Amino acid sequence: MDCDPTHTAVDIQVELRQLYLERAVAEFHCGPSDADYMAELLADIAAYKNALVGAVVTEIASLRADLNGQLRG
Repeated sequence: MDCDPTHTAVDIQVELRQLYLERAVAEFHCGPSDADYMAELLADIAAYKNALVGAVVTEIASLRADLNGQLRG
């Protein structure tokens, strides 16, 4: 996964959904026959899930700072 700081949580969520769709199609067509591809796909899904959590937390913190100012202390 490319760690592009310009990706929003929505962008990451769209890509994550595409990965889930890709996994479903691969399971339907290939089944467990291509274990390396499926392992790579599952690793990508895990990375995007982690990136989504980070992006959401960052966006929430940024919104809170915009509304109430930065925390100090």
